Amino acid sequence: MLLVAVDIGNTNVVIGFLDDGHIAGTYRITTKANHTSDEYGLMIMQFLRLSGYAPGDVDDVIITSVVPKVMHSFRASIVKFLNIDPMIVGPGVKTGINIRMDNPQNIGADCIADCAGAYYEYGGPILVADFGTATTFNYVTADASVICGLITTGIRTGAAALWDATAQLPEVEITRPASILAKSTKPAMQAGLYYNFLGGIERTITQFHREIDEEFRVVATGGLSRVFADDTDMIDIYDPDLIFKGMLHIYERNIRQ
Repeated sequence: MLLVAVDIGNTNVVIGFLDDGHIAGTYRITTKANHTSDEYGLMIMQFLRLSGYAPGDVDDVIITSVVPKVMHSFRASIVKFLNIDPMIVGPGVKTGINIRMDNPQNIGADCIADCAGAYYEYGGPILVADFGTATTFNYVTADASVICGLITTGIRTGAAALWDATAQLPEVEITRPASILAKSTKPAMQAGLYYNFLGGIERTITQFHREIDEEFRVVATGGLSRVFADDTDMIDIYDPDLIFKGMLHIYERNIRQ
């Protein structure tokens, strides 16, 4: 069975092809509200070909989205090019995760999929850290309940604010610097961004440990998690495909007959 899993985020649309549960290919495109359904459809067709599939090989599609403006054209592209009405993660869809928050409806579908992937792949309790446009931390208990969360600026978003608001500072790559002892502007920016953000990650995880009276593991995911995962012992698991694993689990709980 070939399942296409799509996560529509504020910065990127991430597409994964899950062939009998195996992730056979992943692709990223820039999120743009003015893309037409034909443009999205052509991209999907190309990605299928690159992975060795044809449109007729696709059995179903599941989508998470935090960008309502993109949903209409993207969903229309799936209907038009694949002749499938996709499953949308949202109200009425079984996730296997209990949201025990003051406003459960406000937690993003992507966070729910991340939490489902973390819990059913690695067990609970577990802290799920997603490094994307925003950085989110969500805590999943041993009984699959999300009981608290934290949202802060993503490192790329923070970096963009720095160089957009400061005329003489250039745009730089988000990467681990060779040294904190920078001797020119770009390395100084890279070191400042990297170590400031890394310190924030470690301090945040430390505070979760202080306020939660049980042992738990930390799993990191999202486009920028790879930059930090190997440079701190406070992250136990790095899983760039976590959201796809969660979407597969959600799909299987709601599988169409």
